[in-house]
Amino acid sequence: MPHHRADVLAHAVQLLDAHGLAALTMRRLGTELRVQPSAIYHHFENKQTLLAAVADEILVRGPATRGGLPSGSHGATERLREVCGDLREAMLAVTDGADVVATAWAFGLGAQGPARELERVLAAAGADAELVAVGSRTLLHYVFGHTFEEQTARQAISAGAVDRALDSIPDFDLGLGLVLDGLRGRLPS
Repeated sequence: MPHHRADVLAHAVQLLDAHGLAALTMRRLGTELRVQPSAIYHHFENKQTLLAAVADEILVRGPATRGGLPSGSHGATERLREVCGDLREAMLAVTDGADVVATAWAFGLGAQGPARELERVLAAAGADAELVAVGSRTLLHYVFGHTFEEQTARQAISAGAVDRALDSIPDFDLGLGLVLDGLRGRLPS
């Protein structure tokens, strides 16, 4: 039975969530779909394009975006907080989601939506081009890094691989607030 691209992608996300990134191979995906691995290449040119599509799917499945252009630096800060929180939640919802999304974004293969939204909000708040670029990247790096650490720690704790409590992970909201306070100070009043 032939599979559509959407079926292959849905199964790839399911495989990732069930077994982690190391298990998401073209061979295993083909085996689970009962097709030759070469059949997967009909839908995805290579593993990188598959992972980019998986990253985009993780973000699509995440929280619904609230949208809307903010007014003033306070409104911009709250919208930036929402975008970052939504990104974190989407990545945490899938095993190794932070690794997949951050990698696809870094390689420029996918997962560009949050970056574009952060840039849009900063520009609408009056930030100059340099602050838009650096501010959005700084926020993304914070969210990716924190979420990767949190996800990795949760997996290690649940597997009994480390003796660490979840409350030892630094507070996401506090750290995000520190970054946003610095950005707010550079936005026009």
